[in-house]
Amino acid sequence: MTREAISVTCRPGMNEFQTVLSAVIPIFAIAGVGLLIRKLNWLTEEADHSLLRVNINVLMPCLILDSALGNPALSRISNLLLAPAVGFGTLALGIVVALAFARFSGLSNECERRTFGVSVGMYNYGYVPIPLSVLLFDKQTTGVLFLHNVGVETGLWTLCVMVLTGGSLQRDWRRVINGPLIAIVLAVVVNGLGIQHHAPQVVLTALHWLGQCSIPMALILIGAIMADHMSEFHSASGWRVIGMAVLLRLGLLPILFLIIARYLPCSVELKRVIVLQASMPAAVFPIIMAKHYGGDPPTALRVVIGTSVVSLVTIPLWLRVGLDWVGSR
Repeated sequence: MTREAISVTCRPGMNEFQTVLSAVIPIFAIAGVGLLIRKLNWLTEEADHSLLRVNINVLMPCLILDSALGNPALSRISNLLLAPAVGFGTLALGIVVALAFARFSGLSNECERRTFGVSVGMYNYGYVPIPLSVLLFDKQTTGVLFLHNVGVETGLWTLCVMVLTGGSLQRDWRRVINGPLIAIVLAVVVNGLGIQHHAPQVVLTALHWLGQCSIPMALILIGAIMADHMSEFHSASGWRVIGMAVLLRLGLLPILFLIIARYLPCSVELKRVIVLQASMPAAVFPIIMAKHYGGDPPTALRVVIGTSVVSLVTIPLWLRVGLDWVGSR
């Protein structure tokens, strides 16, 4: 859905703040459904791994191909090179800033501080910004968002793993090569050869339908995973961790991101992507990573829940201020 479509469907007098808020609330509402059905035991923990694999390796690649095939923004060399570099660089910036301030969060040991650094630095780059991009911007911007996320994914399986483990990446570097990355490379090749128009309509329709399933399923899984760790949320230092996470993830880092978006010589689409990512709360996936790589899941959970709740207010504010200041409406 484009911005023009929004202007038609919005009620008279409905401002952009309300439009963005109306896009954010359903995202968290669907995650709430996942939390509820986990509590009712309709979605068991044993099913998570299979559903996650289906989402990452089937549904998300279909969503990427649906948005990327024939997308002119993916034909620009500047986007192909700069967008992934920005994704990797902004993730690295977030981790460095978070680690520098971790000692002020009341965390007592190195494991907790490393988890804090990864959790605050790792912004929600997919399941929240993708539907917002589809709603607020055009298809070209969403395509650049997927290119940007290649860099974030690379940082996820390199920098984040290195920070959490304090060790080698030899065991996990292959995870950089996954379904979404293959889909992006395929889309770039197809667009470059100019053969996207020869794809059968039945294939394009199937890609569209499968892709539309990706975001709702992912949000339901996120809610279910959060339900599993709710009992670990409370602790004496919990509110101090949440406060510092909110200050960094939703305060300081958005300012740094917007400065990058304003002065970086890049396309309008990439500027919009940077503004969109600047407004994001912490990603949910570090909860899983902390559990797998010997981090501290309760610390990751506090960061995720704290920033997610506050972001209901800050996402519309940062988007409105950011798009005006950067000049990328």
